[in-house]
Amino acid sequence: MTSIDKAAVPAPVSADELPALRRRITAVLIASQILGGLGVATGIALATVLAQQVSGTEALAGLAPTATVAGTALLSMPLAALMTARGRRPGLVLAYLLGAVGAGVVVLAAVVENFPLLLLGMALFGAGSSANLQARFAAADLAEPERRARAISNVVWATTIGAVLGPNIAAPAGRSVSGLGIPAAAGPFFWAAGVFLVSGVMVLVLLRPDPLLTARALSPADRSPEGRSLRAGMHAVRESPMARLALVTVAVSHTAMVSIMSMTPVALSHHGAGIQLIGLVISGHIAGMYAFSPVMGWLADKAGRLAVIGLAAGLLCTAALLAGTAGASHGQTAAGLFVLGLGWSAGLVSGSTLLTDSVPQPARAAVQGLSDVTMNTAAGVGGAAAGLIVAQAGYGWLNVVAACLLLPMAALAVRRALS
Repeated sequence: MTSIDKAAVPAPVSADELPALRRRITAVLIASQILGGLGVATGIALATVLAQQVSGTEALAGLAPTATVAGTALLSMPLAALMTARGRRPGLVLAYLLGAVGAGVVVLAAVVENFPLLLLGMALFGAGSSANLQARFAAADLAEPERRARAISNVVWATTIGAVLGPNIAAPAGRSVSGLGIPAAAGPFFWAAGVFLVSGVMVLVLLRPDPLLTARALSPADRSPEGRSLRAGMHAVRESPMARLALVTVAVSHTAMVSIMSMTPVALSHHGAGIQLIGLVISGHIAGMYAFSPVMGWLADKAGRLAVIGLAAGLLCTAALLAGTAGASHGQTAAGLFVLGLGWSAGLVSGSTLLTDSVPQPARAAVQGLSDVTMNTAAGVGGAAAGLIVAQAGYGWLNVVAACLLLPMAALAVRRALS
């Protein structure tokens, strides 16, 4: 063990101290998740509007959120590698710092009206999403195996607060920068930069001892750095059928959700829905995604990971059926999007927990980073393909395609359950 490794290992934690340590780390992660979710949601609320203003055309407006998704995917592995080597705290702090820098670059790009610079800033802004995703795994580091899903789901639930508040403070954020020479649509990013910095400082100061390093210290057999590389993580996934199922579950659930959700506002507008109604439908979808995650965590711990993966497949298929056959029925579309959020929550919580369960402790951080790369890359492709499918065949066929994506996940789950 190098001198750096020795310095990074926290002081031993006794069995009596563990429950209080778990509660404190969870509280810090939930607080940072609320702020991080607020920062992401505040900025994303007007991203396409800002992109249209800077580029001068609606045709390029969709590249702004696409750049954020791409940035989240590209940054996930370097951040996971840092966490693998040095612990959760340095990785989360760096992610929030990069997100703040990205938000600042977006503001600068808006002021100088430089579209390529805007896309660069949006990609770096995606690090904030990477931090939010990785925080759920930090909650699982010290959790008891029988409560691991609930630990993950509690941190996922915390995103609800920021995701709901973020779009609602976008307008005041825009007004607040009117006297600074900053376009109103860039105001949310100005605020997001500050929120990310506060989140980073909170994690830097309060997330002690580091949960990942503490988990390694509590397991003497897992202290060797040999099994912590990305190659070791990929090997661990190849060797574990359950890990492969977990990876497929997270990626497919996320891709199906993003594909359907991204084109639902277009479908609603084609059937006469206004902006306010579209906003209500998306708000209901977000509530389904996050507000019920503790229920999914409880079910995954009590009924088992495979049962909740099956539930996720059923909910996502039901959502595709409801949304795809809704036509002009706005109520049915809203119900479909709410169920879509529930299915995503079930897939993310159960898949993330099963992935953590299924690989050796040293390889977990690398495997978890691989999971986030896979899910965001797949969702980016799915989101881009969704527009083409709707343009060529219609919104109903998009839901058929999304439902078909679930077949490999369901087949793998059934196979693992039977074996």
